[in-house]
Amino acid sequence: MYQTTAIIKKIILLLFPVWFSMQNFSQTTVFDFDWRFHRGGAQGAEMPGFDDSKWRKVDLPHDWSIEDLPGTRSPFDPNAISQVSGGFTVGGTAWYRKTFTIPADQKNKRIHIQFDGVYMNADFWLNGEFLGDHPYGYTSFWFDITDKIKLGEKNTIAVLVKDEGQNSRWYSGSGIYRHVWLKTLEPVHVSPWGIYITTPDANVSSAKVNIKTNVTNATTNALPVKLVTRILNSKGDEVARTESQQQINSKASNEFTQNLSVSSPELWSIESPALYTAITEVYNENRITDKAEIKFGIRTISFDATNGFRLNGKTVKLKGGCVHHDNGPLGSKAYDRAEERRIELLKASGFNAIRCAHNPPSPAFLDACDRLGILVIDEAFDMWRLPNNPYDYHLYFDDWWQKDIESMVMRDRNHPSVIIWSIGNEIREMENPKVIEVARMLGNHIRKLEPTRPITAAVNNLRPQKDSYFATLDVCGYNYAAGGDHKQESLYTQDHNRVPDRIMMGTESYALEAFAAWMGVIDNPFVIGDFVWTAFDYIGEASIGWKGYWQKSNFYPWNLAYCGDIDICGWKRAQSYYRAAIWKENQVSVFVKPPKPSFPLNPDKQSWSKWEWHDVLADWNWPGFENRPLEVSVYSSCDEVELFLNGKSLGKKQTNRDTRFTVTWNVPYHPGSLKVVGYSNGKDVASSQLQTARQISKIKLSADRSTIKADGQDLSYITVELEDANGVRNPKAENLVKFTVQGGTIVGVGNANPVSLESYQLPQRKAWQGRCLAIVKSSVKPGTITVTASVDGLPSSTLLITAAHK
Repeated sequence: MYQTTAIIKKIILLLFPVWFSMQNFSQTTVFDFDWRFHRGGAQGAEMPGFDDSKWRKVDLPHDWSIEDLPGTRSPFDPNAISQVSGGFTVGGTAWYRKTFTIPADQKNKRIHIQFDGVYMNADFWLNGEFLGDHPYGYTSFWFDITDKIKLGEKNTIAVLVKDEGQNSRWYSGSGIYRHVWLKTLEPVHVSPWGIYITTPDANVSSAKVNIKTNVTNATTNALPVKLVTRILNSKGDEVARTESQQQINSKASNEFTQNLSVSSPELWSIESPALYTAITEVYNENRITDKAEIKFGIRTISFDATNGFRLNGKTVKLKGGCVHHDNGPLGSKAYDRAEERRIELLKASGFNAIRCAHNPPSPAFLDACDRLGILVIDEAFDMWRLPNNPYDYHLYFDDWWQKDIESMVMRDRNHPSVIIWSIGNEIREMENPKVIEVARMLGNHIRKLEPTRPITAAVNNLRPQKDSYFATLDVCGYNYAAGGDHKQESLYTQDHNRVPDRIMMGTESYALEAFAAWMGVIDNPFVIGDFVWTAFDYIGEASIGWKGYWQKSNFYPWNLAYCGDIDICGWKRAQSYYRAAIWKENQVSVFVKPPKPSFPLNPDKQSWSKWEWHDVLADWNWPGFENRPLEVSVYSSCDEVELFLNGKSLGKKQTNRDTRFTVTWNVPYHPGSLKVVGYSNGKDVASSQLQTARQISKIKLSADRSTIKADGQDLSYITVELEDANGVRNPKAENLVKFTVQGGTIVGVGNANPVSLESYQLPQRKAWQGRCLAIVKSSVKPGTITVTASVDGLPSSTLLITAAHK
């Protein structure tokens, strides 16, 4: 999505009339602050004279389903309509209203309001006049409100959001959960999402850049328009420039096509995600009327069954993970920093690719992927005409699919991170000719809009009868093709022998089958990657990573899926360490199977339901089990590992593909130190250690960032660890931690306990496995944010964060 000039934050928004009067061409400003919110019905709330003074003030992004239910200290309800799918959270109907003024000197400007995402089925009014609706909760959209704005007077926008009935297979959240933008445009301007940049030919010596720009003339006269485009490199130096002129008729739009060359370009890659900036200026009679800036990457992509996926001519295997859109303790609120942090953590854990499951992500999410170097499968839908739930998008598909596809593609097409478009996930009746025809229709429409990327879809129940469906795709997505006994190799190979030009990838796989899934990728050039379900844990599909299927209402209080490599707080789980062993060199980690299951087991769990990981913990604290043998697992990509208990060697074992990079010992429990050392080529190259903790005596606070922006939206994630006197976290500690904050606001707390019913909003949280998390948001005032954590019987601990304007 293109943004004009810099994003103006709340501190500028408070000076709204001054800001407007200073500008002489199109501008965009964030419209997130000072909304009024009411959970429930409110007859007449669309009218400007409605009294909303008793409604709660909120800033966006906002998600009411993560908030405590009225009269409670929890967002969870065993009677919630969402049940297991939504993690027992509650949707419903709610209203938002915002009153604002646009100065009279903005006469003759076009005024647009853009919503990045509202879940779901929302209706919109301005000054009591109906603007329109938008059913789908995951695509961006806008309204031209020029003819309904009252310049120099108060205006009221009202939004009715209806998250009603069973409409999602996972936690969706509810409300205006992404940014809103107000755009003031000169009559001659770049059309929304009107810039399309491709790099059809690029290497280290030179690159061709093709830029198509759609310019709108909203005046009553035909006008001569000049378009000037400059390209800046990552240092801000101009590396290319061109200009074009056209006559644009009244009330019409024209497309400018410009070709530029860049010498010795920095190619965008996973290792070096260099970004260029295209600055587009629109002139009418030598007066600038619009200026747009687009970040893009210079890179080439290709796909074939012989070389697999190639980025800039080099074969890359996709180390992928599926992610839902929620941000754990924040619910679905898409703060820029929350989206960025997820990408940082995923990349640090070895992922180089993400499948957005099962909907387009926020613009901020893709911006982070561009900056940090993560490849993306951008996915449109979880269903088409046939429902997964009675009130889901199938009700709107026929009327809206084209608009929503165009929103995804036109908004996201300039992101270098996006390499594949996905039209759907596990669509029902894929062998039905009518469904196959829909797949062809969706794919062809995307190819018409954006032909440089291939089309995929995720397919389950794999068998030859799916061939006709697969034939509509460019890259074929295989869900759960792997098997613990290398079944995936025979399946991939069998299909390759039948359809040798088919390009395949594992669009979903079980963590339990990570070894077989990855060997199927590295052994077969026509298999371009694998995407685990899931890379990040999420709310909803409660307990598929423990109780599994079939799901029942008595799964309550489970509310997290409990199947992610990384938990909802951002901490790596055991399966992530195993994945490191199959993806990276010289990795080693050690885990212990608890003497009793971590949670009660489900005797009715189906054999095919395998989204869990082994019940192992990074814990060497088992009082009452002294001298009793415990199973110790070591995950390692070293040549061999050696296990030590309190300094005494328990022997060496080889770790390699033959052992599936895992070895085990039965170790009699004795308090102290359990340490594993990894050796490669005879040298000590890595180690990991578990230490028995004593009674907790202190609180350790650590922030992911000690300096954040004073913009009313930036976040700092603060990890709280309960430690003994030696600085060892006690994984058995579950004390209540209370927080006080000055200079900022706590917007979320969590501990990743999948059965905790605690509030995500209150300034307190019990520790689980010896830690919890607090998420602090800045205000618009620069200064020091002081965060203090206290636990009964322990000295309090304080952390300082600097909030600064940049």
